[in-house]
Amino acid sequence: MSSTSGLSRRRPANGAGDSGDGAAGSANSSSSGGDPYGGTNHSRTNSEDRKIAFDPNEIGQDDEDKYAPKLTLMEEVLLLGLKDKQGYLSFWNDNISYTLRGCILMELALRDRIAMVKDPNRRRFPLADRYIEVISERLTGEVLLDEALKMMRSSEKMSVANWIDLMSGELRGTHKLLLVSGQRTSDHTQLSTDINSPPPPPFLGETWNVMKIGYQLKQVRERLAKGLVDKGILRTEKRNFLLFDMATHPVSDGTVKDEIIRRVCTTLVSRASPSAVDAQSQVPYAYLRTVAMICAAYAANVLENALMVLGHEAREKAYTKVDELLGDYSVWPLTGTGAKVDVPQGKDVSLEVVAAVLNVYTKMDSI
Repeated sequence: MSSTSGLSRRRPANGAGDSGDGAAGSANSSSSGGDPYGGTNHSRTNSEDRKIAFDPNEIGQDDEDKYAPKLTLMEEVLLLGLKDKQGYLSFWNDNISYTLRGCILMELALRDRIAMVKDPNRRRFPLADRYIEVISERLTGEVLLDEALKMMRSSEKMSVANWIDLMSGELRGTHKLLLVSGQRTSDHTQLSTDINSPPPPPFLGETWNVMKIGYQLKQVRERLAKGLVDKGILRTEKRNFLLFDMATHPVSDGTVKDEIIRRVCTTLVSRASPSAVDAQSQVPYAYLRTVAMICAAYAANVLENALMVLGHEAREKAYTKVDELLGDYSVWPLTGTGAKVDVPQGKDVSLEVVAAVLNVYTKMDSI
């Protein structure tokens, strides 16, 4: 099976319209060496001085985009759950799909594309019930992120919990969007007892509110896997499962996954300060990114795959640390003893989204 089938990836470069100096371009491409997050400078030179037409809306122009990580939060969580040789996720894991939708929101927030609505009254509502809005329409170059961004831009404002529920098409946790007698409500609201009210949904995985079914993101795991194939981290194979053939994606570059595991273990068993981690990486919010990825992997029931390299006692301490991180970073403002992150001026409403997603994770059955 061809590794390029099924997914068309856009690979925009920030400097596509510039005719820079060749030596400068070479220096930029090597400046990210040693960065554990794989941050890269996407600028490129045009040695033949050819003019290239491009849509500025399709290409991020912010300096921060130059240091975007090589892998998104969704891809890192997927890699942790993937069986290296078999190339597929556990068939019994029904949490990862829901968790990945939350990762999409966190990734967009960390890239300064979405933020909480700037309304002082929002603090009267629970963190996960606060509305978010698009603050930048610049596309990221990642297909799933851009699809979610366009959907949020053209939609009414909704809360963090509602967006995760709608994009996953599932009803779980304490924030579920239901359609009861034609009226939208949440599951923590007193539901109508009218005998004419529709019965509960017969199974999870389908959104009950048919008016919102268009918000569901389809085949997220498969599309993420194909994106990792494009990045040279996975490869595509076809395996026979009794009655049918299925495309699988074994790991082809184990160093990337090994680095993620090393970063997880280092964060959970060492005493590295957030400021020290941020200073070693060009990727914005490096430490917060790692915390978000670890908490997402925990909620998705794939964190244990990364902790298998630790001894029993160290593994127990790591799980205790995860609980502490999830408790510290799932509230806003970050007041926990372990939540020591420098929040740049004006970025608080974006990082508040990350805390809100982690707050949703704390209410999942897997936690």
